[in-house]
Amino acid sequence: MYTPTGMDLRPYRSSLRREKLHQSHHDTGNHAMSTTTVESSNHYHEVAADLRLPTRELRKAIPDTWAGFAQLHQSAMAEGALPTKVKELMALVVGVVKHCDGCVAYHARGAAAAGATEAEVVEALGVALLMEGGPASVWAPRALEAFREFAGPPAG
Repeated sequence: MYTPTGMDLRPYRSSLRREKLHQSHHDTGNHAMSTTTVESSNHYHEVAADLRLPTRELRKAIPDTWAGFAQLHQSAMAEGALPTKVKELMALVVGVVKHCDGCVAYHARGAAAAGATEAEVVEALGVALLMEGGPASVWAPRALEAFREFAGPPAG
């Protein structure tokens, strides 16, 4: 979805794609309400997919440079004094403060694949909010949405 001036509106659609479902749970005689968010699309999967072809084309145009970047990425994200999960959370926070939808998509997927929990993601996004303020209050929820999309439904 684009404006007439070419501005990409896809990052702003997330609030339009949510549908709230309320489920009642019975817990030792007390009734508790919980809210489950259901995504009607795979926005961050689409962001990553939209980047595949242009990334492939750029990689072909600058193979040595891209190989260097790929090696840097592999080395930076490798297990070390910091686990890969922590590094993916750091990269996700940077994606939030830089307002980079591709970074958010890739590193939300990476954090989910590395075993990050939603609690860890939320806490890391709190640091993004601290460091970036208002703009992070827009991008951090997007990053949480992306993590949830890649992590799949909660276990339980």
